[in-house]
Amino acid sequence: MSYLGCSRAIPFVCAVCVVFFAGCASRRTVATPPEPPQTEATDTSSNTEKTSNRQPSSEPAASGATSASTRPPKKDTAPSNPARSTYTEEGNASWYGVPFNGRRASNGEIYDMQKLTAAHRTLPFETVVRVTNLSNGKSTVVRITDRGPFVDNRIIDLSMAAAREIDSIGPGVVPVRLEILSAGIDPASGFFTVQIGAFRDRGNAERLRERLNASYSPIFIQSYDSPDGLFYRVRVGKVPGEGAAHQFGEQLRSREGFTPMVVRLDEGIAGGRNE
Repeated sequence: MSYLGCSRAIPFVCAVCVVFFAGCASRRTVATPPEPPQTEATDTSSNTEKTSNRQPSSEPAASGATSASTRPPKKDTAPSNPARSTYTEEGNASWYGVPFNGRRASNGEIYDMQKLTAAHRTLPFETVVRVTNLSNGKSTVVRITDRGPFVDNRIIDLSMAAAREIDSIGPGVVPVRLEILSAGIDPASGFFTVQIGAFRDRGNAERLRERLNASYSPIFIQSYDSPDGLFYRVRVGKVPGEGAAHQFGEQLRSREGFTPMVVRLDEGIAGGRNE
């Protein structure tokens, strides 16, 4: 696994600083020689976290992959409406069941796979969302209680009950459209961070944080006790606004070779998949 250092070129560093300070004033940029490959920071596929019952959603370790599927899903947002948000999003939905049933969700409550709930990386907790299966037109209404899925080509993880309502139990992963039904929700506001890796070995997470400390701040290591064991997620930045966070993620992709995932910062809430 390769982690590229900051460029030697002063003009490039200056250009990056101008873009980044618009989104996150806490980052510091320095010019350092490129680092050699850090193979010890790579977890094997057998060590990746699973977030779905029938269709495993392996949480990727830090990676240099830059496939188009990792870019933000199709979204359509407009200024917040007091009556109802006009936010829509299209992408793939998976579902999660037995391994997570009875465990604590990210909002602190106990996950019940028989209730109509879901996990989303950026929507605020308690947001009510209509999910429509674009393959058959069937829809369900869910409440966001959890964070995930941590897979680059999926936008929502449904409870088993919700997946049953739209006939996605068998296929496991289906194309969907999301529509916010809650009043007064501005999904792009708040603080966000960028996840760049997940490791079974805390030492690998600590080494990655140490390597990046000179250039980025803050850097979080968040532990997650999954059904498959303990993982350590490395997340960078505290960025106001989802749009700025996606811009920051693309900077991390182009400068460092990471596959970024933007996640809402739920400060003060401990538990579940976002510890």
